[in-house]
Amino acid sequence: MKVILLQELKGKGGEGDVVDVAPGFANNYLLPNKLAILATKGNLKQLEQRKHNIAKREENRIADANAVKAKLEGSVVKVEAKVGEEGQLFGSVTAQMIADSIKAATDVDVDKRRIALGHAIKTAGDHEVQISLYREIKTTVKLFVGDAAAVEETVVEEVAEEAAPAEEVVEEAAESAE
Repeated sequence: MKVILLQELKGKGGEGDVVDVAPGFANNYLLPNKLAILATKGNLKQLEQRKHNIAKREENRIADANAVKAKLEGSVVKVEAKVGEEGQLFGSVTAQMIADSIKAATDVDVDKRRIALGHAIKTAGDHEVQISLYREIKTTVKLFVGDAAAVEETVVEEVAEEAAPAEEVVEEAAESAE
């Protein structure tokens, strides 16, 4: 059964795409939830008239996703969790916890459904998490998991690492002045 998608549908296509789906999927899910309309002659004609507007919205979505990707590239997000002996967590880090930490660290809203964990994060330390921003636009965020004391130590170490190169430059300048 051919339908016209009204919004992006993972694995099927984007807004305005004409796709062939199983009749049951169309009748029981896509049409009642207003995610698609039937691909009749009249609807296809209306689609042609709306193509320009759809293309503009698509460009805006891609530009927004690239802007978010630029903000998130190379960022380090810290997630506080209770850590037991040998670095094992009590429970695991969820996508919602990661989304909240990203919001706190970078002021960027990320939908928890767009975070691809792959496997449960059950150990303290550094991890990498992939975030699907829009279609093929993806980014990777470094994640540090630990208890509050470990997170504070990491923040202090990062500040010290950032200050160390500045101190070296000052020392080199002093040596060259002599």
